[in-house]
Amino acid sequence: MRQNGILILGLIVVFAVIVALMLRLLPGPHRPSDYMVIGTFATLACLALVFVLLLRSEKGRQRKRPKPDAVSEPDEPR
Repeated sequence: MRQNGILILGLIVVFAVIVALMLRLLPGPHRPSDYMVIGTFATLACLALVFVLLLRSEKGRQRKRPKPDAVSEPDEPR
C-alpha cells in the first residue's frame, strides 16, 4: 500500500513539474487551447511513465516455465 502511495505522489509531482515547464516554455498570453495542449502533454508523459514502470516490474516477476523432460508423441487417432 505504501508503494502505491509513493507512486501516486511521484506521478503527481512529475505532472506538476511538466505543467510548470510547459507554461514557462510556451509564449504568453496563454489561450485555452494552450492549456489543453499542456495538460495533454503532461498526461501523455505520466501515462508513458506508468507504462514503463509496469513493464519493468512485470519483467522482474515473470516465472520461468520448467522445460519438459521428454517430447511426448501425439496420441493415435481413434
